[in-house]
Amino acid sequence: MDAIADYILENYGGKVVEVCVGNYFKVAERIAEKLDVVCVDWRRPVKKTKLKFIVDDVMDPNLSIYENSELIYSLRPPLELYYYIVKISKAVKADCLIRPFGNEFSNDGKLVNYKGERFYMWFNRVLKTNKY
Repeated sequence: MDAIADYILENYGGKVVEVCVGNYFKVAERIAEKLDVVCVDWRRPVKKTKLKFIVDDVMDPNLSIYENSELIYSLRPPLELYYYIVKISKAVKADCLIRPFGNEFSNDGKLVNYKGERFYMWFNRVLKTNKY
């Protein structure tokens, strides 16, 4: 997941939102050193974190949480939530990055292989440096 953090830090400079974060904060904590990071899940995390954390349901989102984001991303979300995550990103004109749990396939996302890490991207805005 370090490669995903590198990708985000290389291509984004403002607010990013991690959805379906659960209790895995490694990427969010790393990028929070340089970016404005908001973590979102449908329930509060069990683990303590210093990150900004908001409870929200991606299937019925409060879009004000996501406004002014450059990127909405999710690491290993359930396949059935991909649609809702991408829908949020399109609504607020933010890019979307989804790292699949296993071999899930996306028909409309662009498959990116970055430093050996694979993930899907939906480009809804212009990146600082878009190598793909």
